[in-house]
Amino acid sequence: MQKDIEIPKVENVYVAAIKEWNDDFMEQTWYAYLINDSEHKLEMAIVVSRAYGLLNGEQRKTGTFRHVFKEVEPFSYVKIELLENNVLQLNNEFAVTYFIDNMLYDKTYTFRTNTINEHAFVEVPCINKKGVIVK
Repeated sequence: MQKDIEIPKVENVYVAAIKEWNDDFMEQTWYAYLINDSEHKLEMAIVVSRAYGLLNGEQRKTGTFRHVFKEVEPFSYVKIELLENNVLQLNNEFAVTYFIDNMLYDKTYTFRTNTINEHAFVEVPCINKKGVIVK
């Protein structure tokens, strides 16, 4: 029965963290983005995010956030959420599920503890800004 289940491989879809100016806080802050660097439209994209890990010798975790995007066009991106500075010291996990041509795709992207920083900058596709990518 399991041999009949096709699990498609996620390709050219990423989560990126980009540092941008925030008018509300009047400083540079990190934002998470869903990047669709493929020629296919992502339909009903659901992103479930949370942060967890050890902080000052104590196990910590944040609440779980859910985001739904009806469509993410080919070679485009959508802003998922603000990443507060205190969660950058934790593992930041983004479970992404979406459809392409009625086929379900699913992948979990994890920014490991303290990996969201300016030393890890690369050019982020589609946005053409520097940031940190998880593939």
